[in-house]
Amino acid sequence: MQAAPVRATAIPSVTDALRAVESILMSSGQRTARRNAWTSVLDDRRRAKDRAEALRVLEEAMPTRTS
Repeated sequence: MQAAPVRATAIPSVTDALRAVESILMSSGQRTARRNAWTSVLDDRRRAKDRAEALRVLEEAMPTRTS
């Protein structure tokens, strides 16, 4: 007797599932616009973090003035 062949199928991740639903519900232009908007949000957050860090470094480097 021969064993039945085993088929290994990967379980889709949550990201894969969301992208599949997204592709059904949205046209490609809407998907591109949403992804571009999210990329902009992430870039803005990174720049804000960089500004805060630069400000902290500058404030630490400045000598304190006593009156």
